[in-house]
Amino acid sequence: MPWRIVFYDEKVEAEIKKWPGGMLAKFIWVSEVIEAVGPKELGMPHVKTLGKGLLEIRIKAKDGTGRALFCMVRGKVIIILNGFIKKTQKTPSRELVLAKKRMAEVKKNG
Repeated sequence: MPWRIVFYDEKVEAEIKKWPGGMLAKFIWVSEVIEAVGPKELGMPHVKTLGKGLLEIRIKAKDGTGRALFCMVRGKVIIILNGFIKKTQKTPSRELVLAKKRMAEVKKNG
C-alpha cells in the first residue's frame, strides 16, 4: 500500500498553497517522494523527526524556508498538521504547540 498525504483541514492546505512558487514546487516534489517511498526512507534533509510521533517536511528554496509539521496515523496515512514559512532559525514554539495539539486530536479520533 502506498503512502497517502492528507491535510488536517482546508485552512492548512490553503496556507501551504500560498507559499511562494519555488517553495510550493519543492513541497509538492517532497510530498510525491514521500507518498512513493515513505517519510523515513526519504529522511534528511527533507524530513526530520521531532520526537513523540511528530515529524517535519523541510523546504528550502530561493524564495524562503518552509516547514510542514505532520504525524502518521492508520498505517501509511500522513496528516499535515500545520505549515508555515520560517522567519527565524528556530521553529516558533506556537507552531510546535499547535501541531502537538492537533496530533493528539487526530490520534484520539483516529
